[in-house]
Amino acid sequence: MPPGWPWSSPRAGTSATSGTLRHAVSGSLGQAVHDAVLDGLGDWGLERFVHVPSSHVAALIKGLEARGTPGLLANREDEAMGIAGGLRLTGARSAVLMQDNGFGNALTALTTFVKAYHVGLPVVANTRGGVGEYNAMIHTFSAGVPAMLAAAGVHVEHLGSAHGPEAWRCTVRGACELAETTHRPVVVLLDLLHPAYKDGA
Repeated sequence: MPPGWPWSSPRAGTSATSGTLRHAVSGSLGQAVHDAVLDGLGDWGLERFVHVPSSHVAALIKGLEARGTPGLLANREDEAMGIAGGLRLTGARSAVLMQDNGFGNALTALTTFVKAYHVGLPVVANTRGGVGEYNAMIHTFSAGVPAMLAAAGVHVEHLGSAHGPEAWRCTVRGACELAETTHRPVVVLLDLLHPAYKDGA
């Protein structure tokens, strides 16, 4: 087993602007908001994160690893909630990175473990189905996610094209602090597919 397994660690030659990150974020504004999310998590003092495969959060995963924050790949979103929530109970500053259409899988773990047992867990999720979407099906679930989370009593913050990079950074940090202070899950939804973040932006 490699040192630190199963936690990932930065590989030699990687950087926050290499590989998948360049592919996912092509505009200067897009790069700025991705950096703002990473900065906000860093400002809070993120120690470890658990993520579920998604090409749209891959840039954030690579960015965190490049900054030296270990990550763990989960198979499903409910598994991610369990692992990251368990880390929070030990006192570690951990968070979940995922895509919003995974909240269907995550809901039971999110409400009957994280929320019910007062676990202050930040969850950062990219949104799907809005302006800039390329998949004709995914909005059928993703559009209802904010209402579903509200009905479950989970606090949600939204970040999109109306917010500048500094607001992204402050909101991500503030959401993490709110989760920690109030001992409850707090979700930050990121509109990363908006055309404002593409080439030439």
